[in-house]
Amino acid sequence: MNFRQLALKNIQGNWHRYVAFFLSSAFSVMVFYMFGSFIYHPEVANGNIKAASMVKQVLFACQILIVIFSFFFVLYASFAFLKTRKKEFGLLTLFGMTRSQICRLMFYEQMMIGLLSIGVGIGTGMLFSKLFFLAIARLLQTGSPIRFAVPPQALLQTVIGFLALFLAMSLFAMFNVGRSQIIALLRAGKQPKKPPVASLWLTVLAVVCLGGGYYLAFTTSVKLIMYLMLPIIFLTVIGTYFLFTQASVAIIGRLQRMTGLYYNRTNLIAISQLAFKMKDNARTLFVVSVLSAVILTASGTIYVFYKNSDQQLMEQFPNTISFTEQGLNAPGGIDPEKIKAVLAAEGASLAKELKLAGVQVPLKLDSSRVSDTTALLISESDYNRAVEGIEYAAPLQVAPGHAVFSYPYRMGDVILMEKGSRRTVQLNGQAWPLEMDGQVTGGVINLMGAATGLLVVNDGEYSRMMKETPNDQRLVYYGFELNRWQEHAAAVEKVKQSVPKEHRKRVSDRTSFYAAVQQSSSLTMLIGLFISFLFFVASASMLYFKLFTELQEDDHQYRALMRIGMSVPEVRRIINIQIGLLFLLPVVVGAAHAAFAYKTLANLLSMNVWSYGAMVISVYAVLQFLYFLLTRRAYMAQMRSL
Repeated sequence: MNFRQLALKNIQGNWHRYVAFFLSSAFSVMVFYMFGSFIYHPEVANGNIKAASMVKQVLFACQILIVIFSFFFVLYASFAFLKTRKKEFGLLTLFGMTRSQICRLMFYEQMMIGLLSIGVGIGTGMLFSKLFFLAIARLLQTGSPIRFAVPPQALLQTVIGFLALFLAMSLFAMFNVGRSQIIALLRAGKQPKKPPVASLWLTVLAVVCLGGGYYLAFTTSVKLIMYLMLPIIFLTVIGTYFLFTQASVAIIGRLQRMTGLYYNRTNLIAISQLAFKMKDNARTLFVVSVLSAVILTASGTIYVFYKNSDQQLMEQFPNTISFTEQGLNAPGGIDPEKIKAVLAAEGASLAKELKLAGVQVPLKLDSSRVSDTTALLISESDYNRAVEGIEYAAPLQVAPGHAVFSYPYRMGDVILMEKGSRRTVQLNGQAWPLEMDGQVTGGVINLMGAATGLLVVNDGEYSRMMKETPNDQRLVYYGFELNRWQEHAAAVEKVKQSVPKEHRKRVSDRTSFYAAVQQSSSLTMLIGLFISFLFFVASASMLYFKLFTELQEDDHQYRALMRIGMSVPEVRRIINIQIGLLFLLPVVVGAAHAAFAYKTLANLLSMNVWSYGAMVISVYAVLQFLYFLLTRRAYMAQMRSL
């Protein structure tokens, strides 16, 4: 038997340890290849697909992310595998195998797994790339499907990139084994374990860090998020680390002092073993919990923007189509009756028609970022007609001598206009002092030109102001809202084509942005799903590695328990508790971190995101539970075979 055959036999004998690493690596290769196959697709490279350049840049950034993540994942897996094989390498050394031969054996094993992962990953990538192309073509609305292709650049990039990655990890493993002493290899896994002891101060530090991070995340705002983001992340990560390394040991110690619980049935064995398990697995649980928080936060954020893309577009463009005229009864302008005739000819029915007049005035804001702007001064009656049918906006009542500033974007607690502050409006050389009643947010008309907000005044005051304003200085706004506006993009385009070219810049519509918003949000969702699932598989595989690296040691303990009278169902119950906690704790901690991240997102967007966050957390918990069932089944089967 030569070294290659011996390496193959070792892989077959340890396949239960390698399978999760192999599947995770193959999935990484598959996603990397599919992204590369689109980037280097002939139709994309030749510029035949519109909007493909943006997708190329996003997918290229994702490829870099996959490589970086795969590097650390393979590095962690190499550490885990070496830990389980040290005793085996020590025995091989005693039988006469030299260190160079052991390194050679390790190199063959690592590269065989790597080559198999690359081959299977590229094969499945080719198999599913057609489906990926169909999804991309549908999202980009190319009109015709993207043909199947195997770009040589993508193939070469994938093979060389991951081959270099596995080669580097093989060399690292060889170096690590080569410098170990025989006695250290033989004693690996048999070092006596000291009873875990928690530090009171570090336990308190964990509580303080998590509490502080959660408090900052819960109370942050648009103005503070740039200053608090890094402190929140730092406190949460430090708190999570000491939560598992110190606080978990303190909690288990407390359980051991609860005699009623501790001495009940098999709890004495389960809790005692759990204390050592938590100490041994603390760093793994910390890494997986942080990864879970990242997955849940990123996926939840993407899902929120995907589900609310239409609502955000509606807030930016409250009317399906609109235009402005400078001056009352301006000759040679856009005829609103002609627009309605074109819409009727195309079968588009009007849900709302709006006409209002105002004048653009300079306005000073109470903001450190934007101090001066231009607002369209309108009456409260026109504003109240504009908000009809808009869920997020309410009618206003403005007293004489007062005004309200309406800003089209919702910005949380950012105050642009202080209540009680005073402003003076200059109209045709006359000053009009106004007391501000604060601000309202959310667009009610499609703002165009220099105006970025509305200044709403009392009807009587508005009439007196307009008497002093020449007709040619007034701005007239026409807005049309269509029933089932998503279906009438062609009708809106015909309206725009019917307008003379010199006037088209005064036309604003929602439908032209709708397709772009749908494309970007759907593409982000699709790519985010791939990356999130990759992170999930890798994080769950880390738990799988940790569990199977301690398989033989656990088997000896459970057999010893059965020899002193413990039944198989009782042993199975202990195993279920320990494996269940190993998979459950990262989900609970990651979900807690993500929940406060969702609160931060809600503060920034001024909207309720809990339903979307709950959906993402539920899906993640179900996937983790399914992975737990598969891992438990494989673990129990391996225990029976030992």
